[in-house]
Amino acid sequence: MARCIVLSDIGQIMLKKTRVAVLFGGRSAEHEVSLQSAVNVIAAIDPEKYEAVLIGIDHQGNWYLNNPDKPLLNSPHPAALSFDAQTQQVSFVVSEQQGQLMVIGSNERLAVDVIFPILHGPYGEDGSVQGLARLANVACVGSDILGSAVGMDKDIAKRLLRDAGLEVADFIALRHSQLNAELPNRVTQQLGFPVYVKPANMGSSVGVSKVSSPEALLSCLNKAFEYDTKVMIEAAVTGREIECAVLGNDEPQVSEVIGEIITDDQFYSYDRKYIDEDGAKLQIPADVSATVLNKVQQVALATYRCLEARGMARVDMFLTDDEHVIVNEINTLPGFTAISMYPKLWQASGMSPKALVSELIELALAEHAAKNALKQTEH
Repeated sequence: MARCIVLSDIGQIMLKKTRVAVLFGGRSAEHEVSLQSAVNVIAAIDPEKYEAVLIGIDHQGNWYLNNPDKPLLNSPHPAALSFDAQTQQVSFVVSEQQGQLMVIGSNERLAVDVIFPILHGPYGEDGSVQGLARLANVACVGSDILGSAVGMDKDIAKRLLRDAGLEVADFIALRHSQLNAELPNRVTQQLGFPVYVKPANMGSSVGVSKVSSPEALLSCLNKAFEYDTKVMIEAAVTGREIECAVLGNDEPQVSEVIGEIITDDQFYSYDRKYIDEDGAKLQIPADVSATVLNKVQQVALATYRCLEARGMARVDMFLTDDEHVIVNEINTLPGFTAISMYPKLWQASGMSPKALVSELIELALAEHAAKNALKQTEH
C-alpha cells in the first residue's frame, strides 16, 4: 500500500492522497444498515483524491482490514450483506501524534488521515468512535463527541430542543427500575394513546413499537429495554413526516429541497426503511409552499446548532395540518443506503454523491485542523 506523507506544516503541498479509514458494520443492532450505507459511501470516494482503507467491524467489535476490490459479500441483497472477517485483523494505535492502524501479528502500520465512520447506532454514532479519533489525533467525519452523544440520546436531545424553544412531542423517559403498575395510568393522563415506545439510544426504528392501549404498554416497554437501559414513551403526532439534510461546520447549509416519507404502515419500520423497496415512498421534493419550506429549513438549522452537530445530519420533523413544525429527532450519521433520504436530498439539490462524500471528508479535516490549532497550555 502507498505510504502517507506526514506534513511538516500546514502550507506544505500534499504529495500523496489523503488516507481515509472507512469503518462499517459495528456492534449495534444497526450492523446490517451500516453495511448497506457502506456500499454507497465507498463507491462515492474519489480515487483521485483519497485512498480508502476499508475496515469491517464484526458484531463482537473486532476490526478487519478488508479487500478494497471486494469490500462486501452477498451484494446486492440488503438482508444478506456481510464482509469478509477472514482477512487481516487490525487495531487502532497512536504513534508520533498520529493515529495508525496496526495489522495484528505483523509490524505493518498504516497512517490514517481521517476516519469515515459509517456506524449507525451505539458504538459508532454515540460518540464512541469520535472519542477514539480524538485520542488518536485523527480527523473524523461528522459530529464530535458531544454532538454525537447528544444527538443519539433522544431524551437529552428533546430536553435541549425544548429549552431552546423548538417544538417536540410530549414524552416520558424512564429506566427499567421505574416500571410500575401506575405507569399506564400516568401515560394515559400525561400523553394519551396511542404512543410510541422506543429505546432512547437507537435508530433505524429498531425496538420501536406503536402502542394503542394501556394493556399493550408493558410488553412494548420490555421490548425496547432489550436494546437500551433508558426508554422513551412519546405522544403520537398527527402530521406529515418531513426530513431535511444539513451540511457544514460553523456555517451549515440546508438542502435546497426537503423530503417527505409516505407510508401506510403504523410507522416507518426497519424493514420499510432498508429491506422492502416498496415499503415507503420518498417524495423529493416534498409538496409544500415556499413559506413552509423556509420554515422547515430554519427549524432544521436551529436543531443542528442547538445539538452541537458538525459535518452532517438529517433532521426529522412532523408538519402538522396547521403548519407547525415539530422536531422528531436528529441523525448525526444518516443512512447512505440506496433508499436513504440524506444523499437523495443533496443530489436533488445539485450535489452528486462523490461531491458530497468529498465535502464531508474536507469538513472533517478542516474541523480537526481548527481544533489542533487551539492552545493547549497557558504559554
